[in-house]
Amino acid sequence: MIDLSTEYLGLKLDNPLVPSSSPLTGNVDSAKQLEDAGASALVMPSLFEQEVQHEQKQLERFVHSQALGSYEAQSYQPIPEDYSSELDSYLQKIEQLKAALDIPVIASLNGISTSGWIDHGKDLQDAGADALELNVYYIAADPDKTSTDVEDLYLKLLADLREHISIPVTMKLSSQFSSIANMVRRLEQGGANGVVLFNRFYQPDIDLETLKIKPELELSNSNDSLLRIRWIALLRSHVELSLAATGGFHHTEDIIKALLAGADVTYLCSVLLQEGPGYLATLNQHLHDWLEENEYESVAQMKGSVNQSCAINPEALEHNNYMKVLKSYAR
Repeated sequence: MIDLSTEYLGLKLDNPLVPSSSPLTGNVDSAKQLEDAGASALVMPSLFEQEVQHEQKQLERFVHSQALGSYEAQSYQPIPEDYSSELDSYLQKIEQLKAALDIPVIASLNGISTSGWIDHGKDLQDAGADALELNVYYIAADPDKTSTDVEDLYLKLLADLREHISIPVTMKLSSQFSSIANMVRRLEQGGANGVVLFNRFYQPDIDLETLKIKPELELSNSNDSLLRIRWIALLRSHVELSLAATGGFHHTEDIIKALLAGADVTYLCSVLLQEGPGYLATLNQHLHDWLEENEYESVAQMKGSVNQSCAINPEALEHNNYMKVLKSYAR
């Protein structure tokens, strides 16, 4: 009997396949389909503190400020009795998912201020989230900010939040830190239960007709997974916290490579949007079949067996690989 179970953020999961933040994980019906297809946990779409703040300001401007006008004018903008804020809706969604699912529900918070992280983090915990993913989508474009300033921002947010919540916390990182290994170790020392590698920065485009900057959404592909696999292999023997691989995991082969490198789970998003929730069952079965064919008894047995400290040729994970790739190219 092949054991596909794994542990992530202290949570016991039936397998390493976790649907990540997408419209599929924010809807109860599709979330149930994901669970039925074999999802071992799911990550909700992010709650954006900026949206919550904007909504609060709009409410203050268009509803609460009417008290400054005449008494008669107040009736033109009554406060709906069933009004539900962005935060209220998110908390209700957590409760609905927890009621409908048997798998862990990981909430995601994209914050911009220390107070927002703390207040909303406590709200998400109280609503029943099993863990919290901190999605610090930060572009370090200010030339006056040093790399230390940026790293300290992440560490302070984590430290402040850790004082106020008890559920497991994982930090979703970009690949643009000058020293990823050191950053991950510092996050572990700061109380993070895990890290998610790596956040994908969606690149804006320029509309040549309007000359405006426009958002551009491009789904991942399997080539994107290689950067994640490489860094997990480099990190696995140096840290004890959970490692999640995200970005580019479309095929069972991608998932197997991440597990061999040392990932505890692989996040799935683009492939499920393209193929549908039921594709999870196919990936799960193929993973089971591969372990059986290669005489592994469990995911735990294979996990991390090709990380840098165990690999047959560990130098290939670093600079030596660069030289060999260039020399291997032939016209």
